[in-house]
Amino acid sequence: MMNRLRLWPVAFSLVSALLLWGAYPGGGEIWPLLTVALVPLFFSLSRVSGREALLCGFLTGTVHYLLQLYWIVIVLGRYGGLPVYIAVPALVLLAGYMALYVAGFALCGRLLLRQGAPLVALLGIPALWVGADWLRGWLFTGFPWMDIGYALGNVPQLIQTAELFGHGGVSFLLVLVNTFVVLALNRRHALQTLAIPALTVLVICGVAAFYSNWRWQAVSADIADPQRKSMTVGIVQGNIDQSVKWSPANQQQTVSTYLNYSTALFGETHPDLLVWPETALPFYPQTYPDTGVLYGLVTQNDTALLTGAPWFEVVDQNTKDIRYYNSAQLIEPEKGFIASYYKSHLVPFGEYVPLKKLLPFLAPLVEAVGDFSAGRVEKPLVRHEGKIGVLICFESIFPDLAREWSKNDANMLVNLTNDAWYGKSSAPYHSMAMTVFRAVENRRSVVRAANTGISGFIDPLGVIHHPSPIFTTWSAAREIVLMDGQTIFVRWGYLFPIVSLVVGLLFSLSALATKRRTING
Repeated sequence: MMNRLRLWPVAFSLVSALLLWGAYPGGGEIWPLLTVALVPLFFSLSRVSGREALLCGFLTGTVHYLLQLYWIVIVLGRYGGLPVYIAVPALVLLAGYMALYVAGFALCGRLLLRQGAPLVALLGIPALWVGADWLRGWLFTGFPWMDIGYALGNVPQLIQTAELFGHGGVSFLLVLVNTFVVLALNRRHALQTLAIPALTVLVICGVAAFYSNWRWQAVSADIADPQRKSMTVGIVQGNIDQSVKWSPANQQQTVSTYLNYSTALFGETHPDLLVWPETALPFYPQTYPDTGVLYGLVTQNDTALLTGAPWFEVVDQNTKDIRYYNSAQLIEPEKGFIASYYKSHLVPFGEYVPLKKLLPFLAPLVEAVGDFSAGRVEKPLVRHEGKIGVLICFESIFPDLAREWSKNDANMLVNLTNDAWYGKSSAPYHSMAMTVFRAVENRRSVVRAANTGISGFIDPLGVIHHPSPIFTTWSAAREIVLMDGQTIFVRWGYLFPIVSLVVGLLFSLSALATKRRTING
């Protein structure tokens, strides 16, 4: 009996991890599974000890993140130059670290399921989950990769409430449904005690569905308004092989690829702005001898070019203090390089090495792209009526950065990225799903230019237009709407995950106090 009690919670925990994989983009992609994927884990938590709850949460989290983040081995091995015997343990360590948040959630969630009233558990468990997600996305520079709400990125009709509470609000709704299913399956609760929780779920989900439908219709009409400001934007996906991208011998061919595909766009339409991906120029433009071809492109076609490029600034000539940046550069006719944005949220161990002096053996990870300094979000880059907020690479997974651009009056967002690092994995599909939420949260058009895909145009509803295949040279142009104003999420809704964390912990402490009173009584 003891062995069975120890084994079945483990099995249930693993089932939850597999169901999540089955629901996620790049996995099984059966999104309705999200409504029940956590049920096996939650069911286990309602029947195990505290130590077993920690184990169940850790197992679910570890397997879940191993399935989501396996591409880390590609990044570290193929492009970081690390051997397999280092890359694989690094993946396991990262998955284990992220699983700690699920384990902490499981310990608190167990208290609510076993000691709390059904309504307290119903609301407290989703709050804890969202709070744990936020904590993981904030501590140690944060890594909020594919929180459960993001898995609905391909179903934009269901995520319109993101303009209120962000992707955390969508996660809350999904975990709410999972929690109610477990409460309904739990024989510890009499049927009549579930009446209020059932009504609560119906009201919350019903209001969310009504709101999403209403806003879908309203924003659709706003997008279609002929008086709405707009801009025609072209994207070029160069599909440059990462292994030769930085070779000086290939620089001219790389530039020619982008020039040829950009010029071809003007045969069918006239983009007012061309967008090339992150580090599409694989050299420092200040030292490149033939930037005239870039000026020629924008001048001859009366357009502007927004491109990723490494950049440097001499801070002190005497001390040879030079700072290097991963940048976005705006080039205009007759003016040249007129505006820039320096990436503000750098990738640890990818673009800089934290505590580099203490960890010198990790330096090879940044040798290919340089050891960059961080910039900051300031004024948007301006092209005619377009006020552009730029997100470079994985900055698109951080809601606060896009929110800062909206607060600074950006009326469109551009994501420049180089997803070649991920190889042919699920990561590009995850990146696109997360970027979709930036469009809905801010009600902005998002233009996404990726070196190897997925590139495309995301409208303020979160609908993806002209998505590119991955690892294909590709180009497209589309008229996008320019929307102003600040959503509830931009103003106050971004606080929802923090409030959720506080509420979830308070509910857990209350359940713990109830447990102690019961024992002492």
